[in-house]
Amino acid sequence: MGESTVTPKPMAVKGEEAKRIKREALGIGDRRKHHTRAATRLKAHAKEPDTRHRLYRFRFYPTEEQAAQLERTFGACRWVYNEGLALRSGAWERHRVNVGFAETCRALTGWKRAEGREWLGEVSSTVLQQSLRHLDQAFQRFFRRQAKYPRRKKKGRSRDSATYVRTGFRWVEDPDRPGTGLITLAKQSEPLDVRWSRALPAEVVPVRLSVTRDRAGRYFVSTLVEERIAPLPAVCVPGTREPKVVGLDLGLASLVTLDDGSKFDHPRLLKRYAEKLARLQRELHRKVRGSRNREKVRRKIARLYALISDVRRDMLDQLTTRLVRENQVLVVEDLSVATLTRAARGKGRRRKARLNQAILDVGWGELVRQLRYKCEWYGRELVIVDRFFPSTRRCSACHAMGPRLDVSVRQWTCSECGALHDRDVNAAVNLRDEGMRLLTAA
Repeated sequence: MGESTVTPKPMAVKGEEAKRIKREALGIGDRRKHHTRAATRLKAHAKEPDTRHRLYRFRFYPTEEQAAQLERTFGACRWVYNEGLALRSGAWERHRVNVGFAETCRALTGWKRAEGREWLGEVSSTVLQQSLRHLDQAFQRFFRRQAKYPRRKKKGRSRDSATYVRTGFRWVEDPDRPGTGLITLAKQSEPLDVRWSRALPAEVVPVRLSVTRDRAGRYFVSTLVEERIAPLPAVCVPGTREPKVVGLDLGLASLVTLDDGSKFDHPRLLKRYAEKLARLQRELHRKVRGSRNREKVRRKIARLYALISDVRRDMLDQLTTRLVRENQVLVVEDLSVATLTRAARGKGRRRKARLNQAILDVGWGELVRQLRYKCEWYGRELVIVDRFFPSTRRCSACHAMGPRLDVSVRQWTCSECGALHDRDVNAAVNLRDEGMRLLTAA
């Protein structure tokens, strides 16, 4: 028997040696403020009792001066994120030293004082610290195996965004229109020209603001507020006190099919605009890289994709709100979209590629995400059935197992009881029954 050749895990350097490496090799200064007090872990903002965090998103139109300052802010946040990533990665690879959020914040002070980095002082320090906090959260998700290792942000590829905490903006509520007002960001003298499509809760100061710019050149401000959301009245079966339970089958022929046979179609936006997108992509391919004409065509494509995204999001928002209002218990299957949309290879790859595009077009993941938080908000029960439950193959009448069905088969007949089933309705009924069984067993 040969000896085991398992490579031992590298040990992290700690204690005074780690402090020396951070100070001399990495350029991270020591703690100067409150140096006599032991370091404590930063705590997240605590919500008030009986409140929930809710995000409101509004579009705004910046002036030329504001747009220029936001451009500098987006670039500085991207640079600080990449520099923090390089610092933390290099500290572990070269010195086996762990660098956290607090150390990157102290390193930020040195970056701002370095020669040629005066432009970092034109951006609010709280915004840059939030960029480092986002980096720390990305590392935490990686350590919990919820995401891949953080990657560098690239101009033109990564989303332009900046986060402002309460000390980074000024909020003045309009007394004539409660819930609306003036928002002035740090390092800016004039308030933003916000289009208030709806009002925020009256007399509530936003907890945090996020300013973003999409690929189409549109600016948005997202306000996070603490709001008390009242649960909706309970929905019962007519004439009884039993809660109304509905099974939801997510599909491609119909976006959602209910157990009573009701079906909700989806607009098939990618298919609707496929010809226009193809024409614009060919036009973009003919333009010279770096030219203004190429940028104009790129903006047209970005605006078209933004339209598709907005219509899809609005459609899903209205549908999920209706489902939550009309039912007390909702049962849905746990679908793995990443598994269903794996890259197509070998024979039939073109058909699989079209199927993947259709799955991504319907937005199953976004639909389930909205159902989760809306059920939590409004006092509804959401039951998630295991993805391996045979909802399509099982007969809802006699529970006999049928054969495997191709996606193109929309109806099938049970060989045991002879019942004729609609594929989607049968799956919705099975999901409803399984959800009631799980609720009873819980």
